[in-house]
Amino acid sequence: MGAALEIVISERQGAAKVFDATAVAFLAELQQRFGARRQELLRERLALQARLDRGWLPDFPADTRAIRAGNWQVADAPEDMLDRRVEITGPVERKMVINALNSGARVFMADLEDANAPTFTNVIEGQRNLSDAIDGVICLQAGDRTYRLGPQVATLVVRPRGWHLPEKHLLLDGQAMSASLVDFGLYVLRNHARLAAHGTGPYFYLPKLESWQEAKLWNDVFDFTEQELGLRAGSIKATVLIENILAAFQMDEILYALREHALGLNAGRWDYIFSIIRKFRSDPARVLPDRSQVTMEVPFMRAYTELLVRTCHRRGAHAIGGMAAFVPSRRDPEVNRLALARVRQDKEREVRDGFDGTWVAHPDLVPIATEVFDRVLGARPHQKEKLRTEVAVGAPDLLDIQVPGGAISEDGLTLNVSVAMQYLGSWLQGNGAVAIFNLMEDAATAEIARSQVWQWVTHHARLGDGRVVDEPLVRSICDRVVAELDRQTDARDLAAARQLFEQVALAKTFEDFLTLPAYARIE
Repeated sequence: MGAALEIVISERQGAAKVFDATAVAFLAELQQRFGARRQELLRERLALQARLDRGWLPDFPADTRAIRAGNWQVADAPEDMLDRRVEITGPVERKMVINALNSGARVFMADLEDANAPTFTNVIEGQRNLSDAIDGVICLQAGDRTYRLGPQVATLVVRPRGWHLPEKHLLLDGQAMSASLVDFGLYVLRNHARLAAHGTGPYFYLPKLESWQEAKLWNDVFDFTEQELGLRAGSIKATVLIENILAAFQMDEILYALREHALGLNAGRWDYIFSIIRKFRSDPARVLPDRSQVTMEVPFMRAYTELLVRTCHRRGAHAIGGMAAFVPSRRDPEVNRLALARVRQDKEREVRDGFDGTWVAHPDLVPIATEVFDRVLGARPHQKEKLRTEVAVGAPDLLDIQVPGGAISEDGLTLNVSVAMQYLGSWLQGNGAVAIFNLMEDAATAEIARSQVWQWVTHHARLGDGRVVDEPLVRSICDRVVAELDRQTDARDLAAARQLFEQVALAKTFEDFLTLPAYARIE
């Protein structure tokens, strides 16, 4: 190969147990073959953002019209991915892996991305936890309680980090590797034989894609990996999260680029909202109101999800609905009653719209979501026959970024500051999934919180009482939030979280992903 992969870690982190000579060689090969294309695609993102900042608006690509008009379909799903009516998501922490696999959900999406703060210890331990789970030997002793797998477990699917993220602990010729290639490469190399022995396969969720070309890069990585490891062609399978407004215009093309490997698309609602703020950050006409008002019922979110279902079913692919992020309260039955009613309503809308499955963030929500989907699906594994031919979504529908009756309130601003600051404090300590105000917050929801603050300050948005959202107002709210949190959080953690929040929420230039400056602060 002529290149050296340097591992910038200490032995106490247990790297040798994961990064043996075979793993090091395979990761270096992936980086050499695909790293340059990844960098080129990231440069294309920047160029496209510059056009958006000048007022350009996206549309369905003219040069791929034949793909959208064609009658092709994706390859058939494997047996253990036919029925995906309820999927649970969570980080690759040992207890979470056990509880999620035991939850009664059909699928567990083990998250190396938004729900995982990528300390290298978490990266290494996450890979070991997944291998132990596949082998059925994963267990945890916590006090007088032992956690281990039950007789029926969910099918395992892994979400690697996005194309934009580096892995700074692995350097090839002095340059940080792609975190996507590290997470994917380690998982498939370590586990493809294990998975085959258990009658399943290497299944993935692909996050943060912005174009079909980025999907094509994944497809080429899959093809190379299958050839290199002697796997049957098409045995690596993937579901793509449509969580970017640009990707919404290329759903057909993304499925086509991955068609031998594609299982379906997922409506990644929180990142989708964040992407609208991020991509149209220079447009004062597309300022969103309080996060709580940007529901799945507003017209542009309805257009996005209905187009997703129609596209998937036309192509024989699964359409998977969005996250129910509620975390049940052990102390407040009334909070539970109201929130669970909203969860049920959300899942009823999804199954009525034609989704084949949905996401939840907590095991207690699995029975509710299952009941809703069971009532419609019965013994059927999905409802791909529901083609939604009546749906006609055009570019104006996707770009009509309005929330009827929407407003910005001081409570909404305060909530954004508090959620973002609390989340960043936990993230910097190595915890990427945090229950805050009875919602499971991850990087996507923290992104909404901080980017809304940036958007409101940048465009001089006004609160309902007429006050302008400006930097002094935000800093005064930061003072108040810190005072409220100071009694329950280490002051040093709060200071670091506040500094990082103000960096990504009050800077003149928008930071594309808060996890990039945050990553520079860990380890």
